[in-house]
Amino acid sequence: MDETPQKMTNLVGREVYSNEGVFVGEVADVRLDLVDRQAVTGLALTQVNNELFGDLVTSEKGVILPYRWIRAVGDVILVNDVTLHDVIEEMSGPVGDPDEDSAVA
Repeated sequence: MDETPQKMTNLVGREVYSNEGVFVGEVADVRLDLVDRQAVTGLALTQVNNELFGDLVTSEKGVILPYRWIRAVGDVILVNDVTLHDVIEEMSGPVGDPDEDSAVA
């Protein structure tokens, strides 16, 4: 990952792709943990790929990808391959639980 510190606002609007080149979505916001770790815990994506997320996400909602899935940040953001199975598994926890790294936004 790029070691140069960047403003978090610079991430907003960047496109997110899997390491296989599949469009995942666009960063709309950053999820932070300011209590325990004081770190970025996820990226809130909108305009998500319907083939990946299907009926899980409606047009007015998005997805929060766990930051641990991020492989590289540059002109675009690369994440580990995202499959519907991964997303369902991550979303199976309680939505809105501060201990969870992923949820439907």
